[in-house]
Amino acid sequence: MPISTPTGSPAAVGLLTGFSLEMTGRDVPALREAAPQIPRGTRVNVTFLGHEDPALRLAAARAVREHGFVPVPHISARRLRSPGELEEFLADLAEAGAAEQVLVVGGDPGAPEGPYEDSLAVIRTGMLQRHGVRGVSIGGYPEGHPAVDDDVLWSALVAKTAALREQGLEPTVITQFGFDTRPVLAWLAEARRRGVDAPVRIGVPGPAGARRLLGYARRFGVATSAGIVQKYGLSLTHLLGTAGPDRFLCDLAEGYDAEVHGPVLLHFYTFGGLGATAAWIREFGAHGAAS
Repeated sequence: MPISTPTGSPAAVGLLTGFSLEMTGRDVPALREAAPQIPRGTRVNVTFLGHEDPALRLAAARAVREHGFVPVPHISARRLRSPGELEEFLADLAEAGAAEQVLVVGGDPGAPEGPYEDSLAVIRTGMLQRHGVRGVSIGGYPEGHPAVDDDVLWSALVAKTAALREQGLEPTVITQFGFDTRPVLAWLAEARRRGVDAPVRIGVPGPAGARRLLGYARRFGVATSAGIVQKYGLSLTHLLGTAGPDRFLCDLAEGYDAEVHGPVLLHFYTFGGLGATAAWIREFGAHGAAS
């Protein structure tokens, strides 16, 4: 079922400047096909999935760079089995010219598979900058995390941004995606109040079928009440439809105040639809600019 042509206000279109995308190690063919629609220099995150080996992620990061984009490979702290595994992956990224930007997260396992309890432990090793890393993205959770208390999340965010600055690394925060801009804007204001001044990339769901979007939302603990998803353009009772994030972006632009919320950009979670997301962004920008 096709997604309707997206439309947005000039302010919403303005949020697209400097957007980033996400892909998996297996999305290289999709990247190759979508490349003509993506501005050169766009940051493309390469996820760290448990069933994909380092060689596949490395090949994807290399492909991102070769297509004229900026690779941002993910490092999952609790999935690393040894310091040597981290060292080897960073060295391989550096050799491929794909180590300048990385994202470091704690990862899915409830218990660490090696010596790193969380992303802060990886940041504090000093290995990142030794291999040419200049910028590090970390996670933010406007709707909380299903396994971590809010107080712990806030303390960790403040500690990680401070640790990165102390080591001469530029921090960026990438938030979990959501369907409601209200918790995003409230979380942004609170982050700034707590002294987190790093740029924040707001996680946005790329255009996809309702069933897929809601499936990912359940997996990541994103709120999906009937009112929220209806406002976004989804239906809990009709899962055959599709939706893009045009309403979300328009609401975000309407509520955004640079003095309160600080510097923000967008990060699109593509959910396997890299080409569809790139096309949607291009159409949204074109129709919004013409409105």
